[in-house]
Amino acid sequence: MKMENHTSVSQFLLLGLSDDPELQPLLFGLFLSMYLVTVLGNLLIILAISSNSHLHNPMYFFLSNLSFVDICFTSTTVPKMLVNIQEQNKDISYCGCLIQVYFLIIFSGMDNFLLSVMAFDRFVAICHPLNYMVIMNPLFCGLLVLLSWLIISWVALLHILLMKRLTFMVHTEIPHFFCELAQVIKAASSDTFISIICLYVSVVLIGVFPVAGILYSYSYIVSSLLRMSSTVRKCKAFSTCGSHLCVVCLFYGTALGVYLSSAVTGSSQGNMIASLMYTVVTPMLNPFIYSLRNKDVKGALGRLLRRAVSWI
Repeated sequence: MKMENHTSVSQFLLLGLSDDPELQPLLFGLFLSMYLVTVLGNLLIILAISSNSHLHNPMYFFLSNLSFVDICFTSTTVPKMLVNIQEQNKDISYCGCLIQVYFLIIFSGMDNFLLSVMAFDRFVAICHPLNYMVIMNPLFCGLLVLLSWLIISWVALLHILLMKRLTFMVHTEIPHFFCELAQVIKAASSDTFISIICLYVSVVLIGVFPVAGILYSYSYIVSSLLRMSSTVRKCKAFSTCGSHLCVVCLFYGTALGVYLSSAVTGSSQGNMIASLMYTVVTPMLNPFIYSLRNKDVKGALGRLLRRAVSWI
């Protein structure tokens, strides 16, 4: 097969979830409904927080940012997958693949950073309650989010620049339903040593460090809860952490657990299942977790929906 460099390769082939034509309508309907639920649910969370002055505090500021990132995260992969299913087409342009990789790195990294920042917020609220509003002031919260965006944007840009140096065979096939960075690097026909090293460094930066921060924060939170004599205070503190803990376990449990198993078996199917869990399923479930487990969010959503019904 003739080899061409990246300037000549105009498209890649995304193999997708299944080649069975009978499954395509089912997959299209399933992922369209999941995408709509994800966008609507996270949008409702954002609207409920922005419309309720009682929720204008650091915890819900970070939650609204997480909901926005989840909408963007899912929108990076699912619409293209739906188009390919509908048109019975597996093509994605070279530029389209670069753009998809870039935004996937950004939004997955922001998910990691925001979950870590939210754990730090709960640590300050429970372990240093008297200084909470002093430490978690609006300027500091805004700087945390802005710094996260800046770091992950530069990381994503670095990977795109390295990806542009790679060469690919004509009609390169990617065994996935989107352009995942690891799969794109694996499909390259040139030396990928630098790209792989940078990929591992990025995993440590946007994966291991945030997880370590979450574990560190919750180790102190649990220690503080055990020292509390009031049962009421314990229950209230746990309720403020319960939703965040559920989201953390769901995100990292599905991403890390299934990826480790797929790495052991070397199965691309297992890799796709893992990707489905953290790019589609987790963003869809997050609004339900926060609305069902958090009384403040549930109340704000109820008032928002009643207001919308009265307008109609």
